[in-house]
Amino acid sequence: MKKKWKALLFNFIGFAVLFVLTRLALGHFLPIHRIFLALIAAIIANVLAPKFVVVQSEDGEKMMMKWIFRKGVKEL
Repeated sequence: MKKKWKALLFNFIGFAVLFVLTRLALGHFLPIHRIFLALIAAIIANVLAPKFVVVQSEDGEKMMMKWIFRKGVKEL
């Protein structure tokens, strides 16, 4: 599997897991309409999800991850 596809898959999985968990938690505690729950959960998941990207370097392609809970950028 190419690293670009792997980064895209990791981005989707990170967003999807956080979206579902946030959507269920908000739905349990807040009695608001489903559309607004989904929009709020999507914004929260987008902010909290780790971001994966592939960069070109002299050694070849490298996958990097940035997350608000980790300082700096981590190479995978």
